[in-house]
Amino acid sequence: MSSAPRTVLLLALMGLAALFAGWFINDKHWLATQLVFTAPPLALAVALRLGWRKAGFWASVLALGWFSHGVMSAWSHPETRWLALIEIALALLVIFSASLPGLRARFGKRR
Repeated sequence: MSSAPRTVLLLALMGLAALFAGWFINDKHWLATQLVFTAPPLALAVALRLGWRKAGFWASVLALGWFSHGVMSAWSHPETRWLALIEIALALLVIFSASLPGLRARFGKRR
């Protein structure tokens, strides 16, 4: 994965982890929300930083769930709609930045 999409992916994953940590800070099931929501993007950010080649793929797979969660939350909880919209934007950024190297390889100019 080239440098720019990798950096964007890393920042988006860290942004999601920070968003979830803040969003669920006062939840009565704090530990469960941190394990389910905050830990996966944080672990993937660490894995990406350590050079695990499949980190982008798994980030994209999990981003589909984050996107769905954001849409459901935005629709059903108006009081946290802005957090859900940020989650949607970050999930789309994860999917796009993880897919960009493959898209460039597939549709880029031939030498």
